[in-house]
Amino acid sequence: MSPNDLKDVQALISMNDLYEKLLDEIDIGVHIINEKGKTIIYNQKMMEIESMASEDVLNKDLLDVFMFADNQNSTLVEALKTGKTTKHKKQTYFNNKGKEITTINDTFPIVKDGEITGAIEIVKDVTQLEQVIKENVLRKQNTKFTFDKIIGQSGLIQTVIEESKRATRTSSSVLIVGETGTGKELFAQSIHNGSNRSSAPFISQNCAAIPDNLMESLLFGTKKGAFTGALDRPGLFEQADGGTLLLDEINSLNPSLQAKLLRVIQDKTIRKVGDTQDKKVDVRIIATINEDPIDAVANERLRRDLYYRLSVVTLFIPPLRERKEDLWFLTQSFIEKYNALFQMNVKGISEGVNHLLNQHDWPGNVRELEHTIEGAMNLIMDKETITVENLPVRFRKRYQKNDELFPQKDFEDLAGSNHSSKTLRDKVAEVEKFYIQQILAENSNNISQAAKILGISRQSLQYRLKKFNL
Repeated sequence: MSPNDLKDVQALISMNDLYEKLLDEIDIGVHIINEKGKTIIYNQKMMEIESMASEDVLNKDLLDVFMFADNQNSTLVEALKTGKTTKHKKQTYFNNKGKEITTINDTFPIVKDGEITGAIEIVKDVTQLEQVIKENVLRKQNTKFTFDKIIGQSGLIQTVIEESKRATRTSSSVLIVGETGTGKELFAQSIHNGSNRSSAPFISQNCAAIPDNLMESLLFGTKKGAFTGALDRPGLFEQADGGTLLLDEINSLNPSLQAKLLRVIQDKTIRKVGDTQDKKVDVRIIATINEDPIDAVANERLRRDLYYRLSVVTLFIPPLRERKEDLWFLTQSFIEKYNALFQMNVKGISEGVNHLLNQHDWPGNVRELEHTIEGAMNLIMDKETITVENLPVRFRKRYQKNDELFPQKDFEDLAGSNHSSKTLRDKVAEVEKFYIQQILAENSNNISQAAKILGISRQSLQYRLKKFNL
């Protein structure tokens, strides 16, 4: 081989490496098969879309790796066999692990000297978008919570219920503040079902669950041709027209989308991605946040102007640790629920279990309690009472000593004693509440003056007054 030939080969190798690098960096899937239907090019994005490794697909027959429904053919195989070009075609199929995949494809044959020598497919993934739409359809059909389903007799929860009921009379925006697992969506659905919008759609969307590049299309819809594979599709605002849209974890929405959401609330119009026309919508917005909204604003996770728009009505859902008098009612409710599901006949819990539940600070709130009861009822055998040994290991470990579990008798002795312990969080909250009461008393309940002395904003102090039921 001459030096010039060697140089040409090296140039070809270098160019091939460049093409491979380019194919792996682009944000669209590329799948190419040869004249025998075997995969010869399969880029990184395609691997991500189809959850497959390159070695599972390359040099294999396409139809041996992927399964298509009876009434659907592979657009790649169709292009290879018929020479047909397709544009923006939606296709749903399964990989060899059974995962469902939905894509929008541009497919065309490779023709050389009048012969079809292969086919190319350029793919945009819409799997996640399709799944979200399906989930929202199911949610729309299962808006089942009403105020009479909210369990609790404590003053804190009853106050929130009464405030929520008053919010059903209008269509003002509502901001629901509460830790994870406190039941924020339960209140949102109850407000919707108690309002004059109850016969219209209720749609819920977790803002943290969808990537930013999909969220705008999901909220506002898309116009055909807006981007490769874009179809005319209504967004959540259009689907919720006349009803209620719940935006869960609003502080997870990126700032640019928060600005667009603010415009929708102000103008009551939306504009689809890729469209030039605005469309009027009548949607009540309920948003939830799992942190102090004042902190979210201060740390730029929530736009200040959007916060003011959303918080026309603000509801603070108390954490379970602040309403432990509701533990028994909630526990009995979950026992009844899982008795029906598991065909069991559990009557209640032992005193030892009751004491342990009251000792726990419930960082996961009501949701954590439900999972705990469900777990215990999976372990119970031919008994009518849940005892300590039926509880999940994570609970029992909190009361281990010298690697030996306290017997049931010890739990009952503890339950009857004056022994008490507080978590650091409970103790800090207790001190904070006492100090706020003291400063307010010293300043004749002047909130502005008290906030100045405490070194916090007036809004932050008002939030804490609500939180501590002062």
